[in-house]
Amino acid sequence: MTSEATPQIADRRRAIADRNVQAILDAAEELLDRQAPVTIAAVAAQAGVSRVTVYAHFATGEALLEAVVERAVGHASAALAAAEPQTGPALEALARLVAVGWRELGRNAAMAAAAAARLSSDAMERSHQGARHQIAELATRGRLDGSFRSDVPESWLVTCCFALFHSCADEVRAGRLDQADAERVLTTTITSLFTGK
Repeated sequence: MTSEATPQIADRRRAIADRNVQAILDAAEELLDRQAPVTIAAVAAQAGVSRVTVYAHFATGEALLEAVVERAVGHASAALAAAEPQTGPALEALARLVAVGWRELGRNAAMAAAAAARLSSDAMERSHQGARHQIAELATRGRLDGSFRSDVPESWLVTCCFALFHSCADEVRAGRLDQADAERVLTTTITSLFTGK
């Protein structure tokens, strides 16, 4: 084997591993969407790979679920960034972020429910870092210009914001809050949280 062939083999193996990871994550997401059990065996069958392959990338079902959530949050973070939270008045930017965030959470409702039931608070924190950062930046901007309250820690505003998103989704799932009215209720509540009014 030539020294030139070795990097090509490594690149090929890396590409295969990347494809397998995406197939595994897609399979887990599909099972969640169907509200089917997300076991390693079920994910392997759905992805068309062996259980050994799944375990090679994800040691536990929780690690797999965390990766699925992290990928979805990555997509949500991109959508939040597209809402341009750094432009315009902070209150308007907050309303845009809530609208986009609620739509993204709606697309991933089954995943969010599974994550809330199965992931630790540390895992939820890790998987939501990208989205938390964008809300925190807006909170900072709004506090600096006087739009948002400064009598509670900024990190508390961000944590409560995410808790409200997930609580709103729980209320909709339980039938206690009408889906058609959820975004308005969520926007009103988060605006009040951030402004103290």
